[in-house]
Amino acid sequence: MNAPPVNVSFEFFPPKTDDMERKLWETIVRLAPLKPRFVSVTYGAGGSTRERTHATVRRIRLETDLEPAAHLTCVGASRAEIDAIVRDYWQAGIRHLVALRGDPPAGPDAVASYEPHPDGYAYAEDLVRGITKIAPFELSVAAYPEGHPTATSLVADLDNLKRKIDAGATRAITQFFFEPSTYLRFLDRARAAGITVPIVPGVLPVTNFTQVRRIATACGTAIPQRMAELFEPLDKDPETRNLVAATHAADLCRALFDQGVNEFHFYTLNRADLTIAICHLLGVRPVTSAAA
Repeated sequence: MNAPPVNVSFEFFPPKTDDMERKLWETIVRLAPLKPRFVSVTYGAGGSTRERTHATVRRIRLETDLEPAAHLTCVGASRAEIDAIVRDYWQAGIRHLVALRGDPPAGPDAVASYEPHPDGYAYAEDLVRGITKIAPFELSVAAYPEGHPTATSLVADLDNLKRKIDAGATRAITQFFFEPSTYLRFLDRARAAGITVPIVPGVLPVTNFTQVRRIATACGTAIPQRMAELFEPLDKDPETRNLVAATHAADLCRALFDQGVNEFHFYTLNRADLTIAICHLLGVRPVTSAAA
């Protein structure tokens, strides 16, 4: 019996400058032939960041065959403002949203200081429920194999995920992790809790280990000692690091694939090179038209 195909999705962040927009679009064009299930665009707390998200999502919808998914958060907006954005996305042909609580304007390092908007959706569960009342979007939400940094326990964090699913979410995408067992244990606990929707592992290729360590610390993601020993000497050797990073991420995905996981969500950091290499190693190759 043939193994099931590997399905992938890609995440981008909105560009801050014209040059970054050009580079992002080059990345999107390079990744498009891999035929991802969808591509998502993140959403910040500031108004200008949000406008860039909207513009990027609409451009993907209009100028490519890709299926765009727009991130949406509870931070800094009233229910009326968010509902208007949701309706606008639906009218623009966007059918997939990623519903998140979101980080405070100060960023993930200040995650513990989150306070709901007085007239807004307090948490992702409320946001999901509100979106489902507007239109039948496909809805993805976040999952945390090692627990959200502010969760009182892993059990409480899993209960929160279940509430988001029960509110109408159709998929969960995990925070990145670096050990296959981290995801597999989490998946077992989620299934035991009655969560049956797809739980897609999030994969973060190492483009810069110092940066990855900082992000992991803010997110509560453990970095194995052997991984640190592998990457720490390579931050000043980007060519070697990229080769090691592609192999490292592909090995993680292969270990999960051997356990029946065949869908992966890549945090691209708006770069195509590593993601293309990893997908190639997983057998995900550009789709071209058959020769005449």
